[in-house]
Amino acid sequence: MLHTRIVDIKNAKISITSAENFISSSKFGASIFFTGTVRDVNENKKVTGITYDAHDEMVIKSFEEIYQEASEKLKITDKAVFIEHTKGYLSLGDISILIAVACKHRDQAYVLSRYIIEEIKKRSPIWKKEHYDDQTTEWLKGTSIINEKL
Repeated sequence: MLHTRIVDIKNAKISITSAENFISSSKFGASIFFTGTVRDVNENKKVTGITYDAHDEMVIKSFEEIYQEASEKLKITDKAVFIEHTKGYLSLGDISILIAVACKHRDQAYVLSRYIIEEIKKRSPIWKKEHYDDQTTEWLKGTSIINEKL
């Protein structure tokens, strides 16, 4: 069963421990933890933080669809997957997304983790506004809800 959720940053930060507990099993020989964090420079602009917004229901639906597609396309039957994304303001170094996967073999875990993050970036209606050191902000180009097949 896929475990997905959007965490409101006001209530909780992403916890690697939660993901680790979720995917932990002696039937898996490989685990991968991917974290996306807020970095200090983007396109030569000094970033001080990021605000994330999302269409919660559609994001969860997209996570579930991506999980199903990964299962069908990659044919990895035994696996555990944990996906969590924050919403709200994040400071430099804060985790915005965590994807944890466990599979029988390391190649499966790498391939599955990469597939999930690339599809989330392309398809999930999550938007980010960067905050810069000159006090300006900018919403970055994101996924359009209109073009989604959700």
